[in-house]
Amino acid sequence: MAAEGDPEQELLPNKKKSATDEEKEKRRKNIVPEGLLKAEMRPGSGTEKPVDGDQVIYHCTIRTLDGVIVKSTRLEAGGKGYPMRQILWKSKMILGLLEGIPTMLKGEVAMFKMKPELHYGEGDCPVAVSENFPKYEELHFEIELIDFSKVKVVSEDFGVVKKVISEGEGWETPREPYELKVRISAKTGAGKLIFSHKEGEPFFFTFGRSEVPKGLEMGVGTMTRDEKAVIYVSKNYLTDSPLMPVVEDFEDVEFEVELVHFIQVRDMLGDGRLIKRRIRDGKGEFPMDCPLHDSLLHVHYKGMLLNEEKKVFYDTRVDNHGQPLEFCSGEGLVPEGLEMCVRLMLPGEIALVTCPPDYAYDKFSRPAGVPEGAHIQWEIELLSFEMPKLRETGNFIYAMGLDWIEFCSIMEDADKIKNTGNRLFQEGKFELAKAKYEKVLREFNHVNPQDDEEGKIFLNSRNSLHLNVAACYLKMGEWRKSIEACNKVLDSNPLHVKALYRRGMAYLSGGEFDEARNNFEKMPTIDKSSEQDAKAALQKLKQKQLEVEKKAKKQFKGLFDKKPGEIADVGAHPIDDNKAQVDPKPDEHEHDNQKDPRLDEDEDVHEAEPPRRGLLSRLWPFSSSFFMVGQPRCTIL
Repeated sequence: MAAEGDPEQELLPNKKKSATDEEKEKRRKNIVPEGLLKAEMRPGSGTEKPVDGDQVIYHCTIRTLDGVIVKSTRLEAGGKGYPMRQILWKSKMILGLLEGIPTMLKGEVAMFKMKPELHYGEGDCPVAVSENFPKYEELHFEIELIDFSKVKVVSEDFGVVKKVISEGEGWETPREPYELKVRISAKTGAGKLIFSHKEGEPFFFTFGRSEVPKGLEMGVGTMTRDEKAVIYVSKNYLTDSPLMPVVEDFEDVEFEVELVHFIQVRDMLGDGRLIKRRIRDGKGEFPMDCPLHDSLLHVHYKGMLLNEEKKVFYDTRVDNHGQPLEFCSGEGLVPEGLEMCVRLMLPGEIALVTCPPDYAYDKFSRPAGVPEGAHIQWEIELLSFEMPKLRETGNFIYAMGLDWIEFCSIMEDADKIKNTGNRLFQEGKFELAKAKYEKVLREFNHVNPQDDEEGKIFLNSRNSLHLNVAACYLKMGEWRKSIEACNKVLDSNPLHVKALYRRGMAYLSGGEFDEARNNFEKMPTIDKSSEQDAKAALQKLKQKQLEVEKKAKKQFKGLFDKKPGEIADVGAHPIDDNKAQVDPKPDEHEHDNQKDPRLDEDEDVHEAEPPRRGLLSRLWPFSSSFFMVGQPRCTIL
């Protein structure tokens, strides 16, 4: 042990005291000699005693030294009959009880004699009393320690506390809008039974629908399947509910709960339209064992119209000769709502999905018997899933020393994924297409070309993918991100004509006419064969610029012609300096169908409808034109 004054001891880091330790140290300075005396009136049982952080439940009767009762929790002594429920060194308590109760056994009754410094006469005492309370006198505190236990604090004010009776299984806990089955009983703090649902069928309720008191729901929200617990709920958290009406006389209610079962319910869109209910649990841990990444999926499903008859329009077990449906996720092969839900299922799980039309068949090939605008219910069973082979996922781990054949094989796999992206682009599924291109780009970080020839092939493929990402962003109305994607090509090759052309189109889409002009004018200085495309693009730019100027003149016509005090007749729509305004004419987004073959040597031409209008366009009538100016109908991929 280091001696006092030892330099090594001085260099040791001082352990930082917690707020609780600092409070203890501060308050214990108020302890005076013979300030707290204890007399045992009835012995307790066992050997364990409460420690800091334990919940203690006790009756308390306070008397003057000549025996006059000034305060009590007991009914026969003028109290309400409810014991105190507090947490040592967390709840607001007088110092004498914080020091005295930890000396008691369960069931023990003791009398504590306290000087004022140890009860309500303590300086800065956290517990307030009435003005006529004798807080500056010595008092007797008769304490019966009913129970104590380790607890989980659910609410910061200790109004909801949970004591675990037996641990549950797994880690998942209920949340809105899960559906729960519980066995439950409730009694007052004095032990009077209020109700019991422990026999027969468990009580069923939906989490987050105010079907049980708020405090009870908060406590149940910390439980796992098959867990048993007592949830202590104070008056402030006993909200009105179908389970139990609010009763003014209840200060505390103890709910004994067994979480029998819960059905995982997920609001996939957050607006209540696409709902997934887990009917049968699968195998594995959620979400680690779910097909979150693109996979080959094997599912059985039954599709029903969400009407009174719930007519079945397709059942793989009947209409597919009992064979499951096999499809690769991430390729737009099934309705979007179905794929979103399957990605969050475990093998062996059965789920019931209710889906709105726009995530079901309104944007997908409708089966016979499914009318337009139909709400759908699918009963889905995920049988199994397989992660594609290493290279099919784009995980191209190309190490040093692999030969030319191996490199060609890797690039061939990349092209397959790119072609899937091209198909999705043609179908107008720009987000999915972009994800395919970006997947290959991420995995290209692991590819290490071994010579100049491999390097050239690799660079051309990577540039092509960046430009395809740019095209997706342009179709999605995100012209700034389209520019960023083009810059990734131009940063490494400032003379890349295709990238200049696409970046120019992105600037044109955003109304940045000068920047667009600079890109188009630069093209023929690099490659004379691109002059025709550059001229066509510049003509389009001139046309759009004239339309914008015409629109602006019309909007501000007469603004400066009025005399002082007169109100000018100005258009209702303000101008965004960062966007170009163009009249939404029917041919606004038409682009020349002619294209220079040298601009798309290894890329495909796609035609797709512009994206649906979002919130901004609904709030601002001209916003769609801001994002779509000059957007090509034929896009080079």
